Amino acid sequence: MAPALDHGRPPASKSVLSRPRSGGGGRRGRLRAAVMAGALLVGAGVTSAAAAGAPAAATTRYDNDDPTQYWNRVLLQTFRNARGWDASPGKLSRSGAMVFAAVYNAESAYQYTYKTLKYEPYLDKPFKYADKHARPGPHEQERLIDRTAYRMISQLYPSDRAYIDAKYRARTGRSPYAYDPLDRLVVDRVIRQINRSRAGDGSHNPATYHGNTTTPGAWRPTGGADCTKKTDAVTPNWGKVRPFVLRSGSQFRPPTLRGFTNYADLVASPEYARQRDEVRRLGAVDSTERTYEQTVIGWFWDHDLDGTYHPPGQLLELTGIVAKKFRLGTYDTTRLFAASALSLADAGIAAWDSKFDSPIKLWRPVSAIHATGNLGWEPLSSDRAGLPFTPCFPAWTSGHANFTAAWATAMQRFFGRDRVSFVAHSEDPHTLQAFRLMSSFSQVATEGEFSRLYLGVHFRWDAEDGRQIGTNVAKYVSANSLLPIRSGRPHHG
Repeated sequence: MAPALDHGRPPASKSVLSRPRSGGGGRRGRLRAAVMAGALLVGAGVTSAAAAGAPAAATTRYDNDDPTQYWNRVLLQTFRNARGWDASPGKLSRSGAMVFAAVYNAESAYQYTYKTLKYEPYLDKPFKYADKHARPGPHEQERLIDRTAYRMISQLYPSDRAYIDAKYRARTGRSPYAYDPLDRLVVDRVIRQINRSRAGDGSHNPATYHGNTTTPGAWRPTGGADCTKKTDAVTPNWGKVRPFVLRSGSQFRPPTLRGFTNYADLVASPEYARQRDEVRRLGAVDSTERTYEQTVIGWFWDHDLDGTYHPPGQLLELTGIVAKKFRLGTYDTTRLFAASALSLADAGIAAWDSKFDSPIKLWRPVSAIHATGNLGWEPLSSDRAGLPFTPCFPAWTSGHANFTAAWATAMQRFFGRDRVSFVAHSEDPHTLQAFRLMSSFSQVATEGEFSRLYLGVHFRWDAEDGRQIGTNVAKYVSANSLLPIRSGRPHHG
């Protein structure tokens, strides 16, 4: 369903969160009011006591920048700063889903409180934090999003706390540690809800990979600086992480890789030989068959290297670009980010399930081609020093294809159409184009799908099957979360 592009706020008037408190002046009175504000929850209704701790409008310096867009840019910088397993696609996409699910739920509380809720929150029923006569206070909607995003990003990336604090001050003109009654009324509750839903989800499993790496066809380290032994395989248990919306990471995994159940039959098959030859020709650093356009596509969607925002970050940035294209209001922007981030997170889990939990953990093209005696073959993909680089985990299925297909499908379902023109951005250090015109959401999926073949790090079936899984993931997420409220009443599950 295409969203309404303007979800207006209720008429501005005195807010229960900004109305002066009557009686009890002085420091002791203000302190008492602040304590009372924290204790007043939905059941009893919020009274004017909450106003004592509300930030004065004069102390803020909000501009026209959408708050969700602002915090997305902050989140993407934490992605650039991440290293090791913390920079793995699965962990980054999980962070994105936690941040934007929390922001969306805080916004849902705002919409429900002021009788403008149109969509179900993520996971839980909506709640009110003010009485029926309340009206929004100064910057109340922005404050909710700012406080929620700040808290969740700070929790996920404590080593970046100084940077995140500075970005909060730059946006609001206030210290992130200053009292705001919205923390107790809404933000604390939302953060607890998201944290409870992710507690024990398997995302912190430190176990390393100890599988078969000697049988022809089985994945083995590809020889890069951080991929010399099988225990270097990145997040081998990510496919077992509890999804955000899917029933399990294996929900859409094909039973086998194109019907093959053992490595011997796989590597002896004519189809395997054809696919190995294709990537040898198209994905070589010195390929004479790869076109300039294919080289552009390969590098544009790459973002494997540390210091970039990685594939989940590129797609979250693209979510913001599309939101601006459609001039979405604050409410729809939070929902769009939540829809795309939840799809990306579950696509990452599904991709790693197929990589590590299927019968065949497929080796990468460089291993397959070297096994034929062509030891001089190198992929186009390289690190910042120009040395050959292949990601340190199995080939089937392609994570990039999973992610870009999930993103494209989430966009199609949100807007109710595919053909939309917009300009995508790349910050990969090797990219030949920083900006690229897209004519549809499916173009993102197609380019992301085959970009890995052109870089020489995936076979065709990795890309094709990855796209199908990502598409199925996003269809399921869009059909089972953030749905329009039926008959004007919230659905409580």
